[in-house]
Amino acid sequence: MKMGYDLERFVGYVNEGLLCCVCRDVLERPLQAPCEHAFCSACISSWLLHHHSCPEDRLPLDVGSLKPLYRYMRNDLNRLQIRCVNAEQGCEVVCLLESLHTHEDECEFAFISCSNTGCPIRVERRGLEAHLSECNFRSRDCPNGCGHTLLSIEQSQHNCVAELRGEVEMLRAEMLCKVEEVRREMESRLDSQRRHMVQKESQLKNEVEELKAQLSRVVCDMRALLGAERLRRQELAEAELEKRELLELLRDLQPGGGRQTPAEPASGERQHGEASLHASSPSLLSAQAAHAPPSPQLGDGPRKGGTRSLTLDCIKRKSREVTVI
Repeated sequence: MKMGYDLERFVGYVNEGLLCCVCRDVLERPLQAPCEHAFCSACISSWLLHHHSCPEDRLPLDVGSLKPLYRYMRNDLNRLQIRCVNAEQGCEVVCLLESLHTHEDECEFAFISCSNTGCPIRVERRGLEAHLSECNFRSRDCPNGCGHTLLSIEQSQHNCVAELRGEVEMLRAEMLCKVEEVRREMESRLDSQRRHMVQKESQLKNEVEELKAQLSRVVCDMRALLGAERLRRQELAEAELEKRELLELLRDLQPGGGRQTPAEPASGERQHGEASLHASSPSLLSAQAAHAPPSPQLGDGPRKGGTRSLTLDCIKRKSREVTVI
């Protein structure tokens, strides 16, 4: 890319120090070497790709040693008078070098590209509007109202019905794709829910089986407890019966048909003995009954008093033993 402003574009005298040592044109985006020689930035960059010295005095030079131009030289450069680059197209503007780019960005004689997409034509800025009005690549809405944007070169071949049919088919294809996507997503979700329900059902079945097993064990335990309770009640009934028999025997053995005698225990002691006998085990009461002497029979007159006294003593002793226990 060529750098430097053409010397012929300038009006008046240009100092030799403002010329590039490589291209010999007026400096553009200048840089200065330590040896104070000035260059266009593009010119010196291209030179240093193949050389490592100053192009003017051949002293060693690299890109890192370059620096901006002195301020007074930049001021002299910016005050130069230069003609517009579009002078050949008819622009007669002469401006300061520092304002050249501002002018060229707005110059009516500058060539610019057509703003319509696809148009290859370059026209002057002042003739752009006229070109756009007749450009074959300009776009506008269909005059028949189908809503399509047409280029001028396409208007003669435009068919509203065909365009709308094509658009409908495209929308239909997009809709079918979306429906298919939604269907697949719903099937995936249903499969996931189905697997979850099957897993949950299996878990619930296992819990039900476990609860049935626990219930069966509880029923067995209840049956065992009921059997033990029946056995206990039976034993209590037998003990109660034995108790009544012993009390009947005790009343029969007492003298006077049940009247209290000095040898007979007091009412409180007898009740305590009865309660103790009731609380004792059936085996102890059975042992007491087995050790008790037989009831006196008729004809045992000489031994009646001694046997009765012995029986009472035995019963009292057993009662005290039961009470102690």
